[in-house]
Amino acid sequence: MTYCKRNTLSVCIALVTASAIAAPAFAQEEMLIIGSQEAARRVAGSGAVIANEQLRIEAATDINQLLKTVPGIYIREEDGEGLRPNIGIRGATSERSSKITLMEDGVMIAPAPYADPSAYYFPTAARQTAVEVLKGAPLLRYGPQTTGGVVNLVSTPLPNSSQGALNFSTDERGSTDIHGWFGDKIGAFSWLLETVQRDGEGFKDIDRTSDDAGFDIEDYVAKLGWESQGDGPKQRFFLKAQYSEELSNETYLGLTDVDFNDDSNRRYGLSAIDQMDNRHSAVQANYSIELQENLTASVLAYRNDFHRDWFKLSGGSAFINAANAGDAQAQGILDGNIDTQGLSYKHNNRYYESQGVELNFTLTLAQHNIDFGVRRHEDESDRYQETDQYDQIAGALVYQGTTLPGASDNRIDSAEALTFWITDAWQVNERLQITTALRHESVDSHEQRFNTPDRSVLGLRKTNDSSEWLPGASFTYDLNDQWQLLAGIHRGFSPLGGGATEAEEPETSDNWEAGLRYGQNAWFVEAIGFYSDFSDKSENCSLASPCSNGETSGTYTTGEATVSGIEFQASTSFMLGEFTIPVDFAYTWTDAEISNDNASTSVHKGDLLKDVPEHAYSLRTGFEHRSGWNNYLVAKYVDEQCVSVSCNRTTAAQATTDELLVIDLISRYQLNDKLEGFLKVENLLDEQEIVSRNPDGARPNKARTASIGLAYQF
Repeated sequence: MTYCKRNTLSVCIALVTASAIAAPAFAQEEMLIIGSQEAARRVAGSGAVIANEQLRIEAATDINQLLKTVPGIYIREEDGEGLRPNIGIRGATSERSSKITLMEDGVMIAPAPYADPSAYYFPTAARQTAVEVLKGAPLLRYGPQTTGGVVNLVSTPLPNSSQGALNFSTDERGSTDIHGWFGDKIGAFSWLLETVQRDGEGFKDIDRTSDDAGFDIEDYVAKLGWESQGDGPKQRFFLKAQYSEELSNETYLGLTDVDFNDDSNRRYGLSAIDQMDNRHSAVQANYSIELQENLTASVLAYRNDFHRDWFKLSGGSAFINAANAGDAQAQGILDGNIDTQGLSYKHNNRYYESQGVELNFTLTLAQHNIDFGVRRHEDESDRYQETDQYDQIAGALVYQGTTLPGASDNRIDSAEALTFWITDAWQVNERLQITTALRHESVDSHEQRFNTPDRSVLGLRKTNDSSEWLPGASFTYDLNDQWQLLAGIHRGFSPLGGGATEAEEPETSDNWEAGLRYGQNAWFVEAIGFYSDFSDKSENCSLASPCSNGETSGTYTTGEATVSGIEFQASTSFMLGEFTIPVDFAYTWTDAEISNDNASTSVHKGDLLKDVPEHAYSLRTGFEHRSGWNNYLVAKYVDEQCVSVSCNRTTAAQATTDELLVIDLISRYQLNDKLEGFLKVENLLDEQEIVSRNPDGARPNKARTASIGLAYQF
């Protein structure tokens, strides 16, 4: 077996894609990691599938709100719109979703999942038909993040006939969302074209300006499929191309606690010129062939390109912290009443590339279902970040000049990874299934800094090589037709990123889970306990989520830690007169703390980890009537979270976020067999709390927002 070397990888992708086009279509189900809600309830680990029905009912545009209904997931909101989620799973904390594996249609979607895994790009939720979450030992089939879990977004599938859909909604502030797609299948070929157009007005008011805090998103997708027909080996091919643009008037600057309590939807005039501008493109080609009746081979080639320039105030936390401590001058600067000089607004300008080739074989042998394969991957993050200087004069921002970047803002982080895996799902008998997995990650990372803006003089260079074997095993045992036991153990791994030094070790963990499931008629109940033991728990440092030591790049290793908890979910449906009442409940309890004193970082045994709420639950219920008028309530609660490690050893008011309970109402009416109207009220009770303090002050969840819409299928 050969694999593509770094300097020829682009050519290899092109050759794989070209040869695949001459052959065949790739089944939609092969892009899934679980498949269905029924499959999730029997997986030899723990998993969940947010099905298309939930996405349709809730008219979902914010991935945060969807994932809050899944046990074992931690969400730290940031902008109230879900543009850049912070998702954690079990022992993997939520800083910019950098500790979990994010995928769309089976392809890693973080801009640079090895070199710089922070997810500044996230696929548009409105064009997804399902969301899969996989935890436990089976996640070793995927990676690179293998501690907490995998989130796979499933986009609109290729149709089996001529069909399409058009969804439109508008809210009380004038925001509009349009989602449309159309496709067909003609003989062996199928195709689909799709777009999402979002024009958000935002819910915050910026001091001394009429500009809104909204966003504009354009997202386009084209898909082509082919499937062999007649005699001969079954072959399938799938090609997907995606392009999106986002322009959002977003900032890192939050509020002081006093100002938040006065008006949580206020934004200081210092942030009036802050803006995110990004572009994302992706190409994915999948090919599969049935070599024998029990052996299938598949090839995946992919490339993602992402460019973002987030122009925003740097160092705003200094004003926020000083004002929170009672500094009247800092508060005056925030209010625009006091002039100040030397305000820095950085162009957080970065180019990301991610590409790879993956080969996988699926073998059915007696009672064994075996997957084994290899992936060659490379990615990089290229930073060139100039800083504009402004003065605040009489409440207005006045441009003074531009500073070229220093070495820390003029660098390239890169990584190459070679990965092998083998998994075996063995149906031992009618009651017992044992799943074993072995994954190997070999990662070479590099960071090159430049001492001059034109990059003619090289600066500091960092390198790190890591090689990890990641074994795992799990089982399910059917006690009878209703009850099932499950348990598993696996080794977790999190790559360090391009800025790691030679002496640093990647984060690894030992992860256990055990649980019990019950299913009969309309009832499903599941309770799973989990425990993760870390030898080198680390935080990924970024501007969006500074580490507990204040660093905004690299990693911060706090040392030994444990994360344990219980996930519980229950679902049922019953009749009440002429109404059908579906009920879904999910709850997570988590204890995440340092397990041993660490003199080098000044953390102590019992110190709480950041970004992990102790309690989180959700309740979804509905009142469905045969007339086609259906109403739903979704309640979501998230406990307070530490802003930095060891928050339990401080009395500072700014050490944690607030607990939050939000209730959404959705009412839908079937106008005819093709057209449906809906009313949605997000945050029905208009409860707004501090959901984030990182990086620069207190920020709220979305204010109460009412919207109406139409969904048309043809």
